[in-house]
Amino acid sequence: MNDLNTDKQLTMNTPPVVSPEGWRAAHSQMLVKEKAMTRARDALVAERRRMPWMAADKAYEFIGPEGKVSLLDLFEGRRQLVVYRAFFEPGVHGWPEHACIGCSLGADQVSNLAHLHARDTTLVYASRAPQADIARLKARMGWQHIPWYTITDSFDKDFGIDEWHGHNAFIRDGKQVFRTYFINGRGDEAMGTVWSYLDMTALGRQELWEDSPEGYPQSPLYKWWNWNDSYVPGAPVDPKWDAVSEAGEAAFRNKKADAAS
Repeated sequence: MNDLNTDKQLTMNTPPVVSPEGWRAAHSQMLVKEKAMTRARDALVAERRRMPWMAADKAYEFIGPEGKVSLLDLFEGRRQLVVYRAFFEPGVHGWPEHACIGCSLGADQVSNLAHLHARDTTLVYASRAPQADIARLKARMGWQHIPWYTITDSFDKDFGIDEWHGHNAFIRDGKQVFRTYFINGRGDEAMGTVWSYLDMTALGRQELWEDSPEGYPQSPLYKWWNWNDSYVPGAPVDPKWDAVSEAGEAAFRNKKADAAS
């Protein structure tokens, strides 16, 4: 068995082995392409922020740990909402012990939501399983940090998630809710970080460097970041972090200037 595995490895068509200088040269060539991809992605995300909105006027009803709630309630008082449709219900592989394997892999990637909340954005999961089963699943899998609601009506069908997983982004103006974007399929693979969620929302990361429509909320890069247990709404930037981030940004700008000269 070991010989067979070794033979398979030896027949792999591997890249050449080069010197440190040759590796750095190859890496530099790749960086050119990666930076171009990053700039193209920034431009795409800027277009997302200019997508038209669709009114979500139907009175959708969910069930949460405390009982019945509306779509507006899912915002938890914040301005934006991302809803992920996870398949956990009778008929799904793994039921009742587990949710869909793919949806479960995605839930394992969900980062600390305090950073998302600091950008006035809420993330929730929604399934058709009863709340008792959802509570049991969350405890078993370590997903207690994810708010998880039960779908009771046509919400999944109306927003393209009745047969396949997907993320829907919403924004509210007072009590009026609007659908702003939708990601599913392989797009879901990249979800899980604060950046992936913010980049699909109407307001984006809300940082000054972004290309956003006039009047959108924006603040300086790095300044709003904090430890996940230290966010205080409306609090000024920690002066020590302000100095550290300024020094880091200055060093980065100087490095770019030296490379260009």
